[in-house]
Amino acid sequence: MPDIRFLFRILMVVILSTAVTAPARAQGLSLIRDAEIEDTIRRMSTPLFTVAGLNPASVSIHLVNDNNLNAFVADGQRMFINTGLIMRADTPGQVIGVIAHETGHIAGGHLARFGKAADISSATALIATIIGAAAAIGSGRGDIAGAVIAGGNQAALRNFLSFTRSQESSADQAALTLLDSTKQSAKGLLSFMEVLEGQELLISASQDPYARTHPLSSDRIQTIRGHIERSPFSDAKTDPEIIMALERAKAKLFGYFMNPTLTLREYPITDTSIPARYARAFAYSRIPETDKALAELDALLSTLPDDPYFLELKAQILFENGRIDDALPPFRRAVELLSEEPLLRTEYGRILIESHRTEDYTEAVTQLKFGLSRDPSSASAWRHLGIAYGKLGDIGRSSLALAEEALLRRREPEVRFHAGRAAEIFPRGSPEWLQAEDLLLAIKNREK
Repeated sequence: MPDIRFLFRILMVVILSTAVTAPARAQGLSLIRDAEIEDTIRRMSTPLFTVAGLNPASVSIHLVNDNNLNAFVADGQRMFINTGLIMRADTPGQVIGVIAHETGHIAGGHLARFGKAADISSATALIATIIGAAAAIGSGRGDIAGAVIAGGNQAALRNFLSFTRSQESSADQAALTLLDSTKQSAKGLLSFMEVLEGQELLISASQDPYARTHPLSSDRIQTIRGHIERSPFSDAKTDPEIIMALERAKAKLFGYFMNPTLTLREYPITDTSIPARYARAFAYSRIPETDKALAELDALLSTLPDDPYFLELKAQILFENGRIDDALPPFRRAVELLSEEPLLRTEYGRILIESHRTEDYTEAVTQLKFGLSRDPSSASAWRHLGIAYGKLGDIGRSSLALAEEALLRRREPEVRFHAGRAAEIFPRGSPEWLQAEDLLLAIKNREK
């Protein structure tokens, strides 16, 4: 487990809240936010979204803190990608292939049609069918499904499983079309499917979730192989920048989440590559061996002095070692280099608050408000904004920000308290008063 102090670093681990779908909350997912990794996934996915007729800005990408091999779509245009998929990918093509497949589900409207396919007359039959379907998909055996259903609608189950297999094949076809349209090879998708094919020999409990929830068949793999033989893009080369971006993402995740001993074994000091130094910087900072971590980062910055993510990590390490004044310049430079990135703005604002200087409180408000203008669903940003306003003695705006945070975290009593206080402080009809009233109304509507 990461050192508790480390949880405020670049990878901000958050428990799923109202910004994410109800089904995802029910599964107890834990998401991470990281500007660099999110940007890497965006660079891989944007060409695919575009040719699929989707607005890239409308597709939400969520990183799931889970070592299992999995990716899925939910609730319209939300794509969830496990950190395990990124860490275990040998090539960008494997991740891109999975994204293309999941994009096929979104563009094909499969989620909407899934709801109709699962529409069974009684709730009991629906639940039994879904449980049975999961068992059948995980084991490949219809008799297990029948046993689990125990009297559920068998005909509906058969239709459901047939429907699921059909959708997987349809998403494969869409993925192949998208990869050709973006002049990318499908070899990565094939190699990923071959990994899943090997997992089908394992018992269900040992399989990765992707193998259980995306029923595989030899026909699907043969279709992809046939496409590779015909496609003029099968030998297309991956952009070296994307290759490096994925290697950095893997190194960052490994260094952050894995035991430092394992990280140093995977990325030994004899490896002076950029990803290896990056991983070791995280590992050393967690031990903690701060001097070694900073030495690795200084070596990286000597090669890439304007890399915002190296600057950000250096600032975080300095900050967590009590060197706030030393941390501010590299963080300020990182924000200058990535001025539109809300996560950097939010974290910079948090560090400014800790300087305990009035002028920095004011700057923190500016940074946090900018971040929220790009990402209003960030509960942590609202909280830090509330703290910054409180430090400046602006209790009304502090209460409004804390009410926004409480609303996102589904803490209704806190919303009532903070929004109610703000409504009493600000003149009736003012923008701030209207915001407070909107927050109170949101709670009433949620209760209904």
